[in-house]
Amino acid sequence: MDGENISLDLEEGQEMLLNMGPQHPSTHGVLRFLVRADGEVMSEAIPIEGYLHRGIEKIAESTPYAGFIPYTDRVDYLAAMFANHAYVTAVEKLLGVEVPRRAEYLRVIADEINRIASHLIAVGAMAMDIGAFTPFLHGIREREIINDLTEMLCGARLTYNYMRVGGVSADLPDGFIEKLKGFLDHFEPGFIDEFNRLISGNEILVKRCVNVATITADEAMDMGLVGPNLRASGVDWDLRRDMPYSCYPDFQFDVPIGRGFRGTVGDSYDRFVVRVLEMTQSVRILRQAIERIPDGEFQAKVPRKIKLPVGESYGAVESSRGELGFYLISDGGEMPYRLKIRTGSFSSMWAIHQKSRGCFVADLVVLIASTDIVAPEIDR
Repeated sequence: MDGENISLDLEEGQEMLLNMGPQHPSTHGVLRFLVRADGEVMSEAIPIEGYLHRGIEKIAESTPYAGFIPYTDRVDYLAAMFANHAYVTAVEKLLGVEVPRRAEYLRVIADEINRIASHLIAVGAMAMDIGAFTPFLHGIREREIINDLTEMLCGARLTYNYMRVGGVSADLPDGFIEKLKGFLDHFEPGFIDEFNRLISGNEILVKRCVNVATITADEAMDMGLVGPNLRASGVDWDLRRDMPYSCYPDFQFDVPIGRGFRGTVGDSYDRFVVRVLEMTQSVRILRQAIERIPDGEFQAKVPRKIKLPVGESYGAVESSRGELGFYLISDGGEMPYRLKIRTGSFSSMWAIHQKSRGCFVADLVVLIASTDIVAPEIDR
């Protein structure tokens, strides 16, 4: 929203205006909320975006197709593999290239370890925002092992630049599968059980989250929510299963949805628990992928200079924050005519605005953390 056009008319003697951010540890990035409150109760928390806008979509118009891949890492720095995957999928659809089967498996392996890493930050940071610091450090400890795995895979720990048009940049290095198996055996049920004992069933976290900022299924769909935020409201929808892409049809996995685990379906606690459950399903997918990975090439042959035919395409994946899509328009040249990025965090801002009404000021931190927004996805 444009901060200059927000009405600041306050009921005299009743409401006060508070700024949360743009530099606030619980906004998870450079993000500002303008809070109107009557004592401890908010009438609304108005999100004001734009502090992190970098013009990535415009940059795409002057960058060759292959050269834009590193920019996609900056859309969501906690889950960059998904942005890599969605973008190259959009390009491949117009180019008409067939990705080798082994490369598809490598993409899924990369995606799912990144999903676990992202969710570890989400649930750990949510606990930390509420006041429990130790679980966050436990999540960081596990995430460091995943960072070691991605470093083995592509040489990077955060902005991966791993996907390529037609495949991936490198095959599995020696020792990767053994290290990944060791991590999975330790992580599930070991870490998951430890984390649930430490925080998921913690009485303080439960009381802070149960029945707070409940989003019904109809509201979630009307707000355009995606991913765990949508599924926590009881909507059974996952692109990996319902709009299959890559090699996900080869795998058996469940889609966790909110069930009112301790309170109402779609409350902040459901959004927390759904992410914990999704990590266990990622482990399940990874075990199948490393057992079934086929031999073959990891990169299809594509022209050194990619020139797409005139047309448009949409590449979307199920990111850790839901549907992440790249809408691409080509005019026949070596660079996109237009690129539009659809992210989950941007939709969540409207949900935060709507569900903040009537909440306590202290609960705004819970609401923001439970939606797992990341600032670069909002502004781009």
